[in-house]
Amino acid sequence: MAITLYEADGHSCLMFADLVEEEHGEVVQTNQFLVVDHGHGALIDPGGHMTYGELYLAISRYFPPKQLDYVLASHADPDIVASVGRWLTASDSKVLISRVWARFLPHFCQAGKTAGRIVTLPDPGAAIPLGHCHLLAVPAHFLHSEGNFQFYDPVSKILFSGDLGAAMTSAAEAGTVVTDFDAHVAAMLPFHQRYMSGNRACRLWAGMARGLDIEWIVPQHGPPLRGKAMVARFIDWVGSLACGLDLLTQEHYRVPRVPGAH
Repeated sequence: MAITLYEADGHSCLMFADLVEEEHGEVVQTNQFLVVDHGHGALIDPGGHMTYGELYLAISRYFPPKQLDYVLASHADPDIVASVGRWLTASDSKVLISRVWARFLPHFCQAGKTAGRIVTLPDPGAAIPLGHCHLLAVPAHFLHSEGNFQFYDPVSKILFSGDLGAAMTSAAEAGTVVTDFDAHVAAMLPFHQRYMSGNRACRLWAGMARGLDIEWIVPQHGPPLRGKAMVARFIDWVGSLACGLDLLTQEHYRVPRVPGAH
């Protein structure tokens, strides 16, 4: 089922949070997004193979998949873009991804499938024309991937933040909006401490994010944060977060013992 994040004047943003069956905690919950402006469409972080069929049917109710202009990939993790080969078959879209990952992307596809279809994003990001507007590929490098982008929609003022802001929740919880930030930190903290590279990247991102007019931060896992007050709290939290390299000690780098060895 689609969740409408924004719809006005020929522009809409949809979120899909429940397309993967969660069985015994074996599959991480993921969100996928469709942005449409005046008959042009961009699919953001379409997911892996188990997402493809349900997502294709879901977006078909709102937009013809064949007419997608873009598949936008924040980075190259399997839960982000392993289905890319199937989307290249189903549509005439271009795939936009960091230049760091462009030569890795064909490993998800049949030989030759990506020829002429990949557009590399430079490290500073880019403005992406879509219908009557532009989406912005916003740098978020090392949060968590070496080449990593978020996608900002100036019309809806939504920041599709990829793994930054992710929380390990159920699909039902992902379909709600965060109302208690302090309680939500407990769901975000373990993921961010392990997957984000370190506070330097967090601080640089926070300084940039404060310059954007953001009404929603919508991550690839878990529920969105809505409203300027909630967004500001999240940006401040990220800016002060100790994570990744900040937390490493010698205890994390010890040679394992062989059982029974002396």
